[in-house]
Amino acid sequence: MPGSSDDPAAAASTSTRLVRRSGFAWLLAAVLVPVLITALVIGIKAGPTEDDLRQRSLAALDARGITGVQVDFSGRDATVVVPAGADATEARKVVAAVDGVRTAQTDGGVEPAGANPTSAPSTGTAEEPVGTPSAELSTPPAGADAAPFELSRTDDSITLSAVVRDQAAKEKLVGEVRALLAEGSEFVDQISVDEKTGVPNPTALTALLQALSTATGDASVKYDGAKVTLTGKVADQATKGTAARAAAAAVPGAVIANELQVPVIAKPPVSQACQTFEARLARLTMENRIVFLSGTAIVNEVSRPSVARAAVLLKSCATFDIEVGGHTDNLGSAATSLPLSQQRADAVKATLVQLGVAAGRITSRGYGETRPVAPNTTSAGRIANRRVEIRVLH
Repeated sequence: MPGSSDDPAAAASTSTRLVRRSGFAWLLAAVLVPVLITALVIGIKAGPTEDDLRQRSLAALDARGITGVQVDFSGRDATVVVPAGADATEARKVVAAVDGVRTAQTDGGVEPAGANPTSAPSTGTAEEPVGTPSAELSTPPAGADAAPFELSRTDDSITLSAVVRDQAAKEKLVGEVRALLAEGSEFVDQISVDEKTGVPNPTALTALLQALSTATGDASVKYDGAKVTLTGKVADQATKGTAARAAAAAVPGAVIANELQVPVIAKPPVSQACQTFEARLARLTMENRIVFLSGTAIVNEVSRPSVARAAVLLKSCATFDIEVGGHTDNLGSAATSLPLSQQRADAVKATLVQLGVAAGRITSRGYGETRPVAPNTTSAGRIANRRVEIRVLH
């Protein structure tokens, strides 16, 4: 009967059509599947946001006593904006060492001889305050001709001793200072005019006073011709940084000695959740493995709920910093295993941050194939080794 499965010619024709269709389907799959996998990898490898990197970079700079510096990001690449005439090397090293930063280069400032503006992170410590002029400078810093100034604030007075470049600048500055005075407070006006030695940016003096307006008690800013020193107590770390940046703007190139103090906030008592946190994290990591598809930074489908469970546990106690460690099996070379393990750690960190865990608590680190938990001689062992582990940092 024509068209029946028993007809050899019809069967051959049908078979040919099936082969052609099957071949086309495989060709389509060969093109689309790598594209989809690449898209998934790019999505899951999304790193820290530019705002997060900027905030952590500024915090790292402030912790090292480096002030008056701005940091801009394009993706994970940092541009460190340093005041004119200042030594930019240490600021760049601090930013380059922040977790998630890929490269750091400087804009402005002075690089010592032989310095590499895109050098790798350094573990050295800063020996000079930011803004220290290089010994090799043949010209003085931009603010070197500015006359010394001093401004101070108490609970009932503001005193400003400074030189500005014209009468209009003085009148504007006086008006801005009076606007900051609390009712019943006194303004001690010791402002004079000199075209040559006036402060380059008198508006920055107002910014300094605004930053000091939250002081608890006496606070002052003093420029002695080489260094700007800020003393007193202010409300918070952000105000301390704002004051330092205003000082750098007032006298570009001067050394900034930021001695402002912020209140020490007492740590709350350790909760029950935090008392058992480390043990609960170890148990969760053991019982909920986070493993990956071979050769990728894609968490396999079975492991995805494990990442969500880890986020819930991490948010139950914000006291501890943790490490996300990435690992591989031994199928690749050492040259490819280490970056792949770092990509896996970064991918899980990014997911935890998306789920509400603070990025500053998490350090991601790749270990390559150096720490297997099972033999790489079996398929099951290799799957177990393609993993991420989460532990408390001590």
